[in-house]
Amino acid sequence: MAIQIDIEEREAVLVEDAHVRPAMGLEILEPLPSRRIPYRVVDPFILVHEGVVRITREQASLETKHQHRGFDNLWYAISGSSSTGHSTGPGGAMERARLEPGSLLKLRTGSGVWHAEGIGRDELEEGREGTEMRGILFWVNLARKDKGVEPSAQVLQPQDVPVRHEGAAIVRTLVGEGSPVELGTPGLVLDVELSRGGSFTSPIPSEFNAFVYLLEGEAGFGANRRRASRSQIAVLGPGAALTVEDATPGTRFVLMAGKPYGETPVFNGPFVD
Repeated sequence: MAIQIDIEEREAVLVEDAHVRPAMGLEILEPLPSRRIPYRVVDPFILVHEGVVRITREQASLETKHQHRGFDNLWYAISGSSSTGHSTGPGGAMERARLEPGSLLKLRTGSGVWHAEGIGRDELEEGREGTEMRGILFWVNLARKDKGVEPSAQVLQPQDVPVRHEGAAIVRTLVGEGSPVELGTPGLVLDVELSRGGSFTSPIPSEFNAFVYLLEGEAGFGANRRRASRSQIAVLGPGAALTVEDATPGTRFVLMAGKPYGETPVFNGPFVD
């Protein structure tokens, strides 16, 4: 006799638009942080930005180099390519990373790192002026005991991202089973694409906080099938699974989930102590 185990579906408890803010000469969509979303319900995720980098000489010449410390900084290329520099080489030397469509750059800022030197410089040298890269950037906190670790960089190439097909969904695992990218706490980051629309279900460990951010389209999220659309964040309540229903064709979203630290970060601009 088969034993059926019911998995409690999470509900979408809050849906809101990303707001626009200027950063490094760009207009950025910022779903997190948000005045309406307490950090405790998205812990360990601190910040989420989406933006388009246009490869121009003006952009590459901007003084965008800045410092970070105390968290993991991840930049995911949705489309197009771009390049950037960061001080994770021997003795703090600057080294560069190229992000092609589907690449993920992880900087563990730890005790302190310089970041974002010469955005798009490599593409300009190759004669690719005028192209664009659309990406999503997110910060994930480190435990207070780990904030002084040595900075490091890791690039996950598109061919190394685990990809699976579940019904109508294409699921890319940026963080989670099969991916070499690890956060300071157990986590799950999925890029889910429903080109024909339809539905999708994913287990999420019940001890994780979780939310989704819509890159394209519209769908009903959670047990309450709450609608969310392009550039909106949907915060999920407790449970062990996410169900997505009635997605419009072309819907694409990022599911971000992680085990919270339960610590209160001290925010000081680019530093998280």
